[in-house]
Amino acid sequence: MPALRAQITETGEYLVRMDGDGDGRVSLAEYQDWMSYAFEAMDANGDGTLAADEQPGGKGKPIVRAQYRARLADRFNRQDLDRNGFLDARELAAPPQ
Repeated sequence: MPALRAQITETGEYLVRMDGDGDGRVSLAEYQDWMSYAFEAMDANGDGTLAADEQPGGKGKPIVRAQYRARLADRFNRQDLDRNGFLDARELAAPPQ
């Protein structure tokens, strides 16, 4: 699936791929599930924790999946400009506030 993610060139494509239930908007859970590909790719040993050597630069405190998802929730909330609990194509294209 990472190869598919790399081929996305327009915000609308992100929306379509992230929108698991096809309702034209992205919920927090859909966003977290989609964006967790990075965690999964870095978690070389599959133990659900990113050790320092699995993180960019090989430094940092261990990060568990729940912490990673919490960071994604924070990013999602900053992008949810109208505060309706969903991201549309316009919000996905905007930088986090």
